[in-house]
Order: sequence, then structure tokens, then C-alpha cells
Amino acid sequence: MTATDLFAPMSFSHGAAMKNRFMLAPLTNSQSHADGTLSDDEFHWLTLRSKGGFGATMTCAAHVSRIGQGFPGQLGAFSDEHLPGLTRLAAAIKAAGSLAVVQLHHAGMRSPGALIGEAPVCPSDNAEFGARALSQAEVEQLIEDFIAAAVRCQTAGFDGVELHGAHGYVLCQFLSAEINQRTDRFGGSLENRWRVIGEIIDGVRQRCGPDFNLGLRLSPERFGLKLAEIRELAEAVMLSGKIDYLDMSLWSSFKVPEEEAFKGRPLINWFTDLPRGATRLGVAGKIMSAQTARDCLAAGADFVLIGRAAILHHDYPNQIAVDPGFAPAATPVTRDYLRQEGLGPVFVDYMATWKGFVAD
Repeated sequence: MTATDLFAPMSFSHGAAMKNRFMLAPLTNSQSHADGTLSDDEFHWLTLRSKGGFGATMTCAAHVSRIGQGFPGQLGAFSDEHLPGLTRLAAAIKAAGSLAVVQLHHAGMRSPGALIGEAPVCPSDNAEFGARALSQAEVEQLIEDFIAAAVRCQTAGFDGVELHGAHGYVLCQFLSAEINQRTDRFGGSLENRWRVIGEIIDGVRQRCGPDFNLGLRLSPERFGLKLAEIRELAEAVMLSGKIDYLDMSLWSSFKVPEEEAFKGRPLINWFTDLPRGATRLGVAGKIMSAQTARDCLAAGADFVLIGRAAILHHDYPNQIAVDPGFAPAATPVTRDYLRQEGLGPVFVDYMATWKGFVAD
């Protein structure tokens, strides 16, 4: 295997191996039903990617609590009412030879009050978002909600779950010393701010057993995060052996960090240089062409998470297998183009809100 072999299989410490280095990134698409149950449009969008060659197919962020919903039409994993749809989805993804993964999520202060019917929750009171602080008992329940959702996904037949600890949602809110002003065991020191994620990881590992794949998504910037702290946590969690992969969401993989002290090299290099033991490291962030994907592996990543390029091409990995120089279609693309790539009408409308993605 060469350092840029995108089609080399990849094993994990727990669970089945990926057939290649392509994972479908968790992508908001708003296609599920209002109660969080799976729709035919979301089923079609995801299973088409699994048939298109992705080594792992991850769902959009699926909320683990009713009040953790972050957007309309979000997939749910907080009730046994979601089990039939999740079971159907897991079976179809796996039948196509792809690992089936659910991303578990709670929006915290970013849950729209109008959507959840009450004030959103946060580690601390937050005036900007009109959010109230979680009580200690509610934090314990939040931890249990994530663990229970992972068990539910395993029951449905999924190979694993990813914990969404990035982009200013509730787990990220706990990590942020700017947002998290708690004075109990879930606030203050970095160790305390990490505690919620750490206890979720321990609970999933204990209750889902040794054959269940567990990943974690982190992001290194914005929302009051400090790159040095995220590097410290990334190294510690990878060396712990408790997760199978760390998914670093970098906005743009080769961008220069925002913090002055870290501007000397691309963002990706601040994580690929960390010792990781047997834990795999994936990166996401504007990975469009086959060459950029290879560049990520050459920089030291183990695999890549593909977002926009996977929206444009349901068979992105298969396209690269045929043409190593493959680059995705230029945007804007037409609505008809996106429909042919398996996006339902709601998803097409959502993509039209992305500047320059959909032609008028």
C-alpha cells in the first residue's frame, strides 16, 4: 500500500473493516419526517451512496433527545419508534458492502425554540441563544441519552455510531470554556469540560461491547474552542484506545489555522502529527478532487470524509476508481442534476440556500 492508496481496506480496533478510505460525511438534509422517523427520500439518498462505493455510509446528525433537535426534518434516534426505519436503513447500507454508521447529536443551545417548543438547553445560561443551563441531573440524563441511542442503533443493526462533538453543538458547548461556565464536575478545567464526552464513550463501549465501532467528531476552531486544547484532547482520546476513529472536521483541510500561534502550517498537520496508537484519524473539509483526497492521506490521515462532492456524485468513490484524476462537477448545478443524484425535493431546496451551489 502507498501512503495515498484510497482503495486500501482499513481495519478498526472494534467491528468490521472498511473496504476503502472513503466515508460519507454526516450531512444535514432535512428529509426525515417531523417525528424523526426515516423517510423514503432519506433512505434513497443514503443507500444510493452506499451503492456508489463508500466504505462507510454515515447518516446525518440524528438527535438523541426530542429537545436536542437542531433542524426540521432531522433523523431521530431517541425513541424505539425510530427502530423500524433505522433497521431498514442499516440493512440496506450493509447489503451494498458499506459500513452503516449513525452520527449521534444534540444541538444544545442551537436547538431552535420554535422547533422544540421550549427554551433550548446549554451547559450554562446563554442569553444570545435564549438557552437555560442544564441541571446536574439533566447532564447525567444527556449522557444516558447518547448511550441509549447508541444501543438503539446497534439493535437496529448499525455497525457503529459517531458522537458529534463538533461545530458548537451540545458536546462542543461543554468543551468550550467560553460557553461552559459551570462550576460543578462538568465545568472549569479541561478535564471537567471533557467529562461528558468521556462518560458517553465509556458507556457506549461498556454497553455495546467489543464488536461495535465508535467514532468521535471534533472541530478545532470557532465557538470558543482553543486549538491547543483540541490537540491535547485529540491525542489523549486516540491513545486511550476507547474509540476506533477520530473525525476531525476542519472546514477546509489545508487552510491556515485562525490562531496566530498556529499559522505556520496547514490545519490538517496539527492533527496528523499526533501519536494515535491503533485509533484511525479521518479528516473532513473541502475534499473535492481525487488529488485532494490523496493529499490528505499523504499528509498522514487514514481516511477522508466526503461531503459536498458526495452530494454532487452519489458514486464518488467509484468515479475515482475509474479515473484517478477525477474532479467533481462544477457548481452551480441544476435542480434536475441533484434529483438525478438522489436528492429529494426538500434536500434540493436546502442546497439552494448554499451560495452558488444550485443554479436559479
